[in-house]
Amino acid sequence: MLTTSTRIRIQEILIRISQGEKVTLAERIYINKNASSNQSVSAWLRKASYLQREQHDTSSTDELLNGLDLCSSDPYSTFNPEQDDLGEWFSGAPSWIRRS
Repeated sequence: MLTTSTRIRIQEILIRISQGEKVTLAERIYINKNASSNQSVSAWLRKASYLQREQHDTSSTDELLNGLDLCSSDPYSTFNPEQDDLGEWFSGAPSWIRRS
């Protein structure tokens, strides 16, 4: 659970990320630390990163898909089932996704 001040700070940083503005290394570390332990912050970060990459007019279908948060958190992921082991591919996932 995030405190109100933490949530406001995180959202302020994410707004700057989504608009392509400057974000310090300390702020990025702070966001990533919270994203690795909080599923909501992780989803917010994915959406902010997506908005930063896709700064152009979108159709209503694009807006629907963006709202559903179906985009990949890593736009450069290249999982190849012929060459990659699925277990190793998920080894970098946040702790709340990994099996116990």
